[in-house]
Amino acid sequence: MNLKQRIRSGELLIGVSVPLDASESEMEAIISKDDYAFVFTDSQHGAFNEETLVGFCQSASNLGIPSQFRIKHTRHTYLIGNILDLGPVGIEVPQVETLETVQEAVHYFYYPQKGGRSVGGAARHMVEGRSDRIEYGNWWNKTGFLSIQIESLLAVTTASKLAVEGVDCLTWGPNDLLYDIEAHPNHPIQTVEDCVKHVLKQLEGTQTRISFRSYDHRLRSKYVDMGVTILMEHPK
Repeated sequence: MNLKQRIRSGELLIGVSVPLDASESEMEAIISKDDYAFVFTDSQHGAFNEETLVGFCQSASNLGIPSQFRIKHTRHTYLIGNILDLGPVGIEVPQVETLETVQEAVHYFYYPQKGGRSVGGAARHMVEGRSDRIEYGNWWNKTGFLSIQIESLLAVTTASKLAVEGVDCLTWGPNDLLYDIEAHPNHPIQTVEDCVKHVLKQLEGTQTRISFRSYDHRLRSKYVDMGVTILMEHPK
């Protein structure tokens, strides 16, 4: 099974944070520390250029591990297809609250007839040997994984509406979520853990999973016991 299938099947998966500018040998050293299922990196809170992302994704591909990239801003969903042409297998969209944002993300993530991603890009993930547009498009639509990050009480309470077909994961930004909880002291949900439980209940019967940014491998059992199946961690 590829990673998308493993996500949807509910397998316990651990991703590890790798700096965007890490060399291939540095990435190899990080992923050798545990049985990691994917590497993830970020442009929302750091410097980013396209050439560096191409190199990052090529290193991950050479090492046989999928890569996830968090885009710089919620409103950049229209650029998802362009970013995927640089080599990521997964995309994470931060601070999502509306169905319209999710629909745009899905549209630009998937090729027709599932979405509207444009064809092209020599750096696309595993395009070698799949030069036919229909062959690659169909393969990608069954391979790439899309994550929507929920970081507010509004997103938590409407998670079932955000988990549309094509969204593989709802990911978590606990710190921004805490800001919103603190801003609403009378809201019935007052902890990150209760937010997780609330969303897990909404996702019952779907193939969309929670990917929780816990960062600390010592917290695995805490969230796994709650029903979380994907954890994003710092290296051990």
